[in-house]
Parts: sequence; structure tokens; C-alpha cells
Amino acid sequence: MRLILASVSPRRRELLRQCGIDCEVRSADIEEALREGEKPEAAALRLALEKARDVSRPLKGSGAWILAADTVVADGPAVLGKPRDAAQAREYLLRLRGREHRVITGVCLLRPPTEEAFTAVELTTVRMRDYSPSELEEYLESSDAMDKAGAYAIQHPAFHPVESLDGCYTNVVGFPMCRVYDLLERAGSKPIRPLPEGCRAGGACGFDDRKFPRRI
Repeated sequence: MRLILASVSPRRRELLRQCGIDCEVRSADIEEALREGEKPEAAALRLALEKARDVSRPLKGSGAWILAADTVVADGPAVLGKPRDAAQAREYLLRLRGREHRVITGVCLLRPPTEEAFTAVELTTVRMRDYSPSELEEYLESSDAMDKAGAYAIQHPAFHPVESLDGCYTNVVGFPMCRVYDLLERAGSKPIRPLPEGCRAGGACGFDDRKFPRRI
């Protein structure tokens, strides 16, 4: 299968690489705005499908499959996307500190000639730790928050913003690999490497170097 990743995210490409999945990379050019009254799950899936369709347009006769995803952070009914500036990143991280929220990713695997699409949605409940003001400011100075939904990266080596999670770790990174494997298999392409058993079980999987505790 010729696979094209509709994302320039280095995190998503690295997760695919770790699983032995080769892909080309193309950037999707869409407006990532939520519609009025749109629920987070519906928004993540719609945006993933729009990204896949955008990248697929010049590839109708190529035989390639397009893999796309969109991740949103939901704090109750509010959806926190990528911050527009450092001030909004600070606002998001102060809002999430010491509390639970949900990370939701929509995934789409689309075949351009027919626009046949396989889709899935993954949800992980995340509890943030009570990081100090100085830790927060140091993280903001790194600029790492600016291209992340909710303004944080779970895998950041210095900030470590997450205390625990319930669900899929790679979903919080931005690509639930269990769902990616399911979609590839449904499309008739079995990945070369097996998915790590921990990832199949959800939660503190083989991709998580720090072994986040899971709540029961």
C-alpha cells in the first residue's frame, strides 16, 4: 500500500516509523475551525476527513491511500485547539492544571479514486499535574506549546505536564496507533510490525517511556 500522511506533524510520522509503517508526507490546507454547537468528537472526525479529502484531490489516479488525523482537547463543553499566542497557551495550561480533561482524535484512511473512507475516533481522559508557575513559564519560553492542541505535549522531556491518564497514550501524542492499525487492516494492509501489547491494552503502552499510571 502506498500511504500518504496528510500531516507534517513530526510526532505522527515518528509513531508510524516506530511501527515500521512507511509513508509519504503532504500538508493539508484546510480551515481548522469548529462549527457552532459542534461536539468535540464530531469536530475531530470531520476535520480528519477534510484533511484527507484535501490531500487526495491531485491523487485521484495514484492508487495511494491518505491517512489523516485531527486531535482536540475538550475541557467540559469547551474545546481547546492550538493556541494563537503565548498568552492563550498560558491561559489553557492554567485552566487544565491539576484537573482532568479529554483528548479526542479522529482518524481517517481514504482512497482517492472512490473516496472510500474508513474512520475511527479515540478518547483518552487525562489528569494534569499541579505544575508550578516557574515550570509553566519555562515551558512557554520553549515555544513547544504553540503547535499543540491544548498547548502541551505529553512527551515533553522537561515539562512532564501529565500526572495520569485513562486510555491510549499515543492518542494524547496525536495518533492513536491502535486505531491506525485497525483502519489499515480494514483496508487490506497489515502492518509489518505487531502493535505493542501494552498499546493494545490501552494506557501506559510501549510508546510511553515514563509508564504513566492508569486510574481504575
